[in-house]
Amino acid sequence: MGHTHLMTRAWRMAVLLGATAALAACEDGQGFDFLKKKDTAETDTAELVASADGETIEREVEAPEVFQANEDGLWDGRPSLGGVWVAYPGVKDPERVVIRNLTNDKTVIGALFRRERDNPGPKLQLSSDAAQTLGLVAGQPTKMSVVALRTEQVPVAQPAAVSELEGTESLPAPDAIEAQSLDPIDQARAALDKPAPEATPVAKPTPVAAAPVRQSSSLSKPYIQIGIFSVKDNADNTATSLRGIGIVPEVKQGSSQGKNFWRVVVGPSGSSSERATLLKKVKGLGFNDAYFVTN
Repeated sequence: MGHTHLMTRAWRMAVLLGATAALAACEDGQGFDFLKKKDTAETDTAELVASADGETIEREVEAPEVFQANEDGLWDGRPSLGGVWVAYPGVKDPERVVIRNLTNDKTVIGALFRRERDNPGPKLQLSSDAAQTLGLVAGQPTKMSVVALRTEQVPVAQPAAVSELEGTESLPAPDAIEAQSLDPIDQARAALDKPAPEATPVAKPTPVAAAPVRQSSSLSKPYIQIGIFSVKDNADNTATSLRGIGIVPEVKQGSSQGKNFWRVVVGPSGSSSERATLLKKVKGLGFNDAYFVTN
């Protein structure tokens, strides 16, 4: 029993002496390098520049080389489906366009289609939604401008370096740390005698349900666009009517030149035959101007 007690005391003294040597090494500037503050300003600056390098954003610009028309437009006064659109003879493929009423400078984003037949009067034929948004009077020709839109990639501006972000005002100095003399033997003994804290149970993370995976498609244009709307309620009402007959649409919001618009699309279709069947069903509901789009 006495031998065991002597061995325990000898072990404690060895630990105390080791702690004393460690504390003495700290006072001489040796050891515990992890307590020293590292200079991270240069590293942070490099990370800021690297994170922005190569990033781009999309914006829409006018593309008159694709399509442009500056002439009278007409709304015949009849209601039409498909939201905001304009039709013009000779158009090859549907386009997204910006439509302007040059008499009052009102604009709207819509779709451009090929006019099926040439009737007497202005070549530009507008839908009822487009006419109401632009302030057209039924049966009255109005000077219009229609320009195609294209999406371009624009580099994201890199953040300024840390030295540029910092102002001329200097940061306040940190509070002074009061130095206190410590008895290394007493400190080591207190650390040995202090009971170890109980481990805190770690809460198990709540499982998150996986989001449904959208159907993949090899088609370049797997979606069908039902229409473009300048009023969200009109887009929602169109989507609701489609859901009532078993078609699941999606309302997508976009903006161009400061104007918001909402597109109603269905898809993606997994094959050409599936897409053709869906388009036939959509046109059978009266959406004759529906067409294939990328997304």
